[in-house]
This record gives sequence, structure tokens and C-alpha cells, in this order.
Amino acid sequence: MSNQTRRTFVKHMAVAGAAMPAVVPNLVRAESPNAKLDVAFVGTGGRAGAHTGAISNMKQNCVAFAEIDKGRWGGALGKKGWGGAKGYTDWRKMFDKHIREFDTVFVAVPDHSHYGPSMRALKEDKNVYTEKPLTWSVWEALQLAKEYNQRKKCVTQMGNQGHAGQGWRIAYELVKTGAIGDIKEFHTWTNRPVWPQGGGRPGGSDPIPDNIDWDAWIGPAPMRPYKKNVYHSFKWRGFWDFGAGALGDMACHTTDGIHSIMKPAFPLSIDPIFRTGPVNDQFPSGTIIKYEYPSANGLPAFDAYWYDGKGPKGGHNMPETPAELKADGRKLPRTGNLIIGTKGKMLVQGDYWNSPRIIPESKARQVGRPPRLLERSPGHHKEFVMACKGDKPREFSQSNFAYAGPMTAKIQYGNIAVKVGKKIKIDPKTGDITNIKSANALLNRKPRKGWDVGGASSKV
Repeated sequence: MSNQTRRTFVKHMAVAGAAMPAVVPNLVRAESPNAKLDVAFVGTGGRAGAHTGAISNMKQNCVAFAEIDKGRWGGALGKKGWGGAKGYTDWRKMFDKHIREFDTVFVAVPDHSHYGPSMRALKEDKNVYTEKPLTWSVWEALQLAKEYNQRKKCVTQMGNQGHAGQGWRIAYELVKTGAIGDIKEFHTWTNRPVWPQGGGRPGGSDPIPDNIDWDAWIGPAPMRPYKKNVYHSFKWRGFWDFGAGALGDMACHTTDGIHSIMKPAFPLSIDPIFRTGPVNDQFPSGTIIKYEYPSANGLPAFDAYWYDGKGPKGGHNMPETPAELKADGRKLPRTGNLIIGTKGKMLVQGDYWNSPRIIPESKARQVGRPPRLLERSPGHHKEFVMACKGDKPREFSQSNFAYAGPMTAKIQYGNIAVKVGKKIKIDPKTGDITNIKSANALLNRKPRKGWDVGGASSKV
């Protein structure tokens, strides 16, 4: 990790859970709360369509967009009133030509290309919404957090929409009112991957379709040949160079409550206690990862376990059904969280911390609904837009980069442990991996020529 990152590592840990002063967002074009935002999009197809759709429905203005696949340009041009938006296949060209025309950017492209447009937008004092995981690497996540902390009027948001829901808030309120005592363990599992994973690098190449800018799709990653229906438009998640596997895809959703409730420091160690095979070109088809977190923020130390894909005995990789759930004649849901405390257990169903409930049912009835301790959100996109327009302070956008950056970094350390196939230990003062020195090279990588936007600015 660079010296610059070392100096800011501890600062990021503190900022992640700290309350921040309210400041008015940087309104470049939206000069009053009732004015429209002038928005640019990096990505308009696939997941990005949820953002173009939401912003169109909120009647904001699209100035320009970048989408490597011209077959997906309708994600922007097909929206009412956006027919005049300028389209590009390379986000760098969009920035160069329209940087003074927009105040807000949405980034929803493959993981390896999140950092470049997000960092450049912040350096240009733009508001930024970036899909999860915030970045492909640990270093990139910390750099975006640092830049956000310097840009006092920029509004940011990571696309983990469950953070705007009630679920983790109710779980937080149950924990804070002592319903299960001190938390000892979290167990989190997912039904991902739902894409090919566990293999090697595909051979050969196919002709690049006329509608695809393959150079722009590769972006900062090492160049490789185009292969039809192998990477674009969905299966890239299973490849180390482009995605972050099931952990990167889902942990920003399914472990969000852990970070919201516990506000943990960086883990002391991360152990890939099971993987179906080594990381070659693709992530394994199944993993179990143990994170060891120290005591922090007045809360005791705890362990967090992650399960994805195929299990040690085949079938779905999940924890054992607890006796409290069996007593109610129930099974674990296909994705969720099991929280084990000193005085009880809680089950959380779904990807987005839906329906947290004490188990067994008899104890849930005794505990009842906890008192409301946290403000509720008007909605994930709404809180971001309200903050961008000045209706609310910028921290009203709650999954901002001060929160999402350190969270993403902690998650992505898990993929490094899976890559090296051994437990890694982390120095909380530097962020370095202390027991396997060579693994520090995996904290980041050098971008391909022409795609490097550098680290966080120190001019502010």
C-alpha cells in the first residue's frame, strides 16, 4: 500500500462510523432545490437501466452518457425528454466534452471500471452515484473515501439500495436495546454465483461486433481478446480481472447490516477456510471466508462468516440451521444472515436485510418491536437526489463514500485471501498484509495506459 494510503488508513476507519457535519452540496447546475439536476451516466444498459429509469421518473435532465454497447443506448435516449443527450462509448470523451454541463454522474458498469469515472468526477467537484461494490480493489475504495472527505460539497452514494430500507434499522434497534446481548458472530450466505465461475481463462477470440467498443469495455484492465457471450454483458463477474465474484457482487448488500450496526474497524485477519479450488482466471465456484474483527466503538470483538456457491459436501453453501429455527419447524432462507449473540439469535431474510426477527418465535413475541432509534429513508435514489439538490445535507445520502469506501475495502480483502489461499493478517495502522508480503501487490494494480486517473487529491 502506498505511503499516502498508509497516512490516511486510520482516518478512514474513524470517518466510516463518525457523524459528519452538515454541509450544503455543491450545486453546479441545480441552483435551487426545485431546479433539475443535469446528469451524466457511465453505463445505460443492464443494472444501469435502474438508474436511468429512476432519474427519468424523477424528471431530472440527462446531458450526456457513455455506454460501450451502442445497442444499449436506448437506456438513455429512449427516456422522455432525453432525446438530445449526447452519447459516447468512452466515458473519458464524455467527460472531456461535457464536464461543465453536468453536476451529477451515475456510474454503473463492470466493477473494474468503477474507479476511473468516480474519481475523476470527484476531482471535478461533481456529485457521484456508483454501483456496488464501490471499487474493484482495496486501494481504490480508500482513495474514493479520502477524496470524498476532502470535497466537502460533493454528494456521493454507493448502489446498495438495501441501506435505504427499514430492515437493518430494525435489526440495529433490536441489538441496541439488548434483544440478543453482545454479538459474537455473523453468518452471511448468498445464492450467488448465478454466472459461470470456477474455470480458467477462455481461449481463442471472436470478431468484435460493430456496436461494441471493446477497448473501452476493457478500460483499465489488462487487454484480452473479445469472446462472444463470455464477458459482456453479464458473465464478467466471475473473472478476477473484471469482477469481484459473489463476495464483491453481494456482500455490499448482505453484509451491509454488519457494517451499519457494528461500525467495525478493519479486520485483524481473514481466513478462506473453504474454497472449491484456486483462483486462476476465475473465482472459485464456492467459498467460506472468516473475518476476525477487533473490538471497536465500545463493542466487543466478533467474527463474521461468508458463504457462497457450492459447499464442502456439494449443494448450496450455507451454515447449519440453528436449533431455534428447527423448533419452529423452519429452515434457513436461501440467502440471509444469522446473528448470534450472548443472549439470543436473530435471523435476517433476503439480500437486503429484509425481515429481521428474533428466533425462536416464542422469544420474538416476548421481545416485541423495538423502539425507533433511527430516521427512516425516503428511498435510495430519493435521498441521493434530495441531497444533491440541497433539500437535505449531503450526509442524508447515507451510503456515501465515507461509509461505502471502508466497507468495500474490508470486503475486498476477502477476495485477496481467497486469491492467495491462506489466512491473511492486516496491520490496522498501515493496511498492509503482514504475514504474506507478496499479497500486498493485490491491494491494487497499475491501470492500462491511458486509463489511470491517479489517487486522491491533496490540494483541498
